[in-house]
Amino acid sequence: MVDGFLIIDKPAGCSSHDVVNRVRRILATKKVGHTGTLDPFATGVLPIAVGEGTKAIPFLDEGEKCYLATLQLGITTDTLDITGTVLREAVSSQVGEADLLRAMADLTGEIDQVPPMYSAIKQGGQPLYKLARKGIEVERAARRVIIRRFALLAFESPLARVEVSCSRGTYVRTLADDLGRLVGCGACLTELRRTMSGPFRLEQALTLEQLEAVVASHEIGQHLLQPLAMLEHLPRIALDGDQARLVRNGQVPYRCELPDLPEEGCCCLVAEGTLLAMACKRQGRLVLQRGFVTS
Repeated sequence: MVDGFLIIDKPAGCSSHDVVNRVRRILATKKVGHTGTLDPFATGVLPIAVGEGTKAIPFLDEGEKCYLATLQLGITTDTLDITGTVLREAVSSQVGEADLLRAMADLTGEIDQVPPMYSAIKQGGQPLYKLARKGIEVERAARRVIIRRFALLAFESPLARVEVSCSRGTYVRTLADDLGRLVGCGACLTELRRTMSGPFRLEQALTLEQLEAVVASHEIGQHLLQPLAMLEHLPRIALDGDQARLVRNGQVPYRCELPDLPEEGCCCLVAEGTLLAMACKRQGRLVLQRGFVTS
């Protein structure tokens, strides 16, 4: 049985759901999910949960993400990337490196960002991208996001290569569009590659072809990340044998010393280095939230 997390280097041209379906076929298992959706044209880190790993998804901390991106000045599209319909074209030769750096500085730190119409955000119960495909545009509330790093790596007009470190919920496509607006000629993304999503790193990733190879050679275990290792941001309660047996039976362990948790705060219940369950503090007491099947 395969349980834990795999990091897939998502190829361009397929959706995150397509990757999940491919992993299901490769591993011959149905219990597969993903975190941190990537646009079809984007590549890079796509964390995939398998088996018992799917239970840990709600408790992950993917609050920081990093991207490498290329944007093209002088083009504005409806999707804010090169795959969309061109809405406007403008001369961009007057925009220099200094202009870009000033605009990027204005877009660094805490900023308000309006989500794009071509996004999975729901409004009135319907994803915005479905409305956009019908030619319907609706007003979207701005969201506060944090751009921790917005660095210019290379510039050869009209293309700029940038690195972005940002909070969860940031749309790099929107960042490119805002940058184009600030420099006066418009811009859209031509490439987007995610290099980090919380604890998941690109250097740990496998392509789908590599995943097929390691499964065929029975080396999948070398690439699986255990749920407990991905939850290091949460406190742990070490259980003795009797307490562990209670938890495996779905019961709250007795005599537990509750860590300093906020109300509804989560923690990991661990026995001999194995994650047995997730629990939370509720009205000053420990409440089991999700148990993990262990051998």
